[in-house]
Amino acid sequence: MYSQINESISRYVSFTKEELDLLNALLEYKTVPKKTIMLHEGEICNFEAFVIKGCVRKYYIDENGFEVILQFAIENAWMSDISFSIYENEPSAIFIETLEDCEFLVFTPETKEELFAKAPRFERAFRILLHRHLAVTQNRLFNTIAKSATQKYLEFLEHYPTLPQRVAQHYIASYLGISAEFLSKVRTKLAKG
Repeated sequence: MYSQINESISRYVSFTKEELDLLNALLEYKTVPKKTIMLHEGEICNFEAFVIKGCVRKYYIDENGFEVILQFAIENAWMSDISFSIYENEPSAIFIETLEDCEFLVFTPETKEELFAKAPRFERAFRILLHRHLAVTQNRLFNTIAKSATQKYLEFLEHYPTLPQRVAQHYIASYLGISAEFLSKVRTKLAKG
């Protein structure tokens, strides 16, 4: 059960068996059914979840009542509200929902701090993960502004090749910032070559 997270975290920093055993002991294993909202807007986020199996989306509802997807997380990815909610104890502005039956390994802010206190090298690994997340977020912002719908969709397929078979097309359109109808036209155009 812990091999995925151990391999994932060890890509950035080398850990001893004892350090990995400590990490594993502090994680809570959770199964969450499909279509479960794990975090509602207005709640305080109190978890960071590593996806062992399944697909999750993070989204907000805009002023017109439309869902805007900010992130998908599939196997070997993390999901949380890392803005002000988890670290500043502020109410979240987002929702986190499972799109498939999911299995997670979960930290609370307290268990993560305990990990850092007992095995400080994990702090470096999580700092690297945070930098990677910020780079992905910056790239996503750039793509939203600077690239065409076709370019955004092709890049999406590079990063998430299995998602079109796993999630509804309107979710992908929301993530790309276009309508489902327009995404359908893009897909048809690409299929014709």
